[in-house]
Amino acid sequence: MGEELNIQWFPGHMTKARRMISENVRLVDIVCEIIDARIPVSSRNPDLDELTGDKPRLIIMNRVDQADPAVTKLWSDCFKRQGRFVLETDCKTGAGTGGFQSAVRGILKGKLELFAAKGQTGRPIRAMVVGIPNVGKSSFINRIAKRKAAVASDKPGVTRGKQWIRITSDLELLDTPGILWPRFDSQTVGENLAFTGAVKDDILDIETLAANLMSRLAESYPKSLETRYKITLADGDKGFDLLAKAARKRGFLISGGETDIERMANVLLDEFRGGVLGRISLEKPPAEV
Repeated sequence: MGEELNIQWFPGHMTKARRMISENVRLVDIVCEIIDARIPVSSRNPDLDELTGDKPRLIIMNRVDQADPAVTKLWSDCFKRQGRFVLETDCKTGAGTGGFQSAVRGILKGKLELFAAKGQTGRPIRAMVVGIPNVGKSSFINRIAKRKAAVASDKPGVTRGKQWIRITSDLELLDTPGILWPRFDSQTVGENLAFTGAVKDDILDIETLAANLMSRLAESYPKSLETRYKITLADGDKGFDLLAKAARKRGFLISGGETDIERMANVLLDEFRGGVLGRISLEKPPAEV
């Protein structure tokens, strides 16, 4: 069990984002929800089901390049058994994004046939792209558009307003700001979002966050830690112990020979978020789902 970490973040612009999604969902044919393949549950905003109603939904599992491939397959199969449509993508390389348009048209096949029967063949498909902050929405849209159509950043909270982006003559995307929900009922969910950068670092206790990540990785991916930081994990090691071991191995020392935990904490989070530690998934689907 990690250290208690207080994570609450719901700035005013998120209230506006919720309102914008609610008001514009009637204009679209399908909702494309981008989630982080490393944390498929934690990165799904539970409020989106209410905000988007019964619109057809495509789940886009992004960052599959950083997630454990075996676990990603389990999640994909899990969503499909639930009747969800799933697309696996890596927006950095563009892997998987080429299947987006055909996936959307496949989901909307019945509606498109109805349009054709009514002679509405010129009407473009309108898709809303939603997701939590820093999940890769803008990068995904830029891949689909084959141009820099949306502002992309590795910081959460960059997209503040809606923007329509024409992909082809018969497909338009509505980009929306990333929204979190007002309160994280589970510390694990809050931590997962903080580990992956969905919550701004400047409101967090970075050392405790990194220590808790160390504990989680030591349990699920010990070889990744041992290989990357040249440390030996011992029974009873807590997150701060592992941070200190890694800091000492890296030569991160301050006056008196003490380890620089803050510096090591920042390195760990940067390397985890950048995929340097290998392909890691922090959530697995329940076996019975």
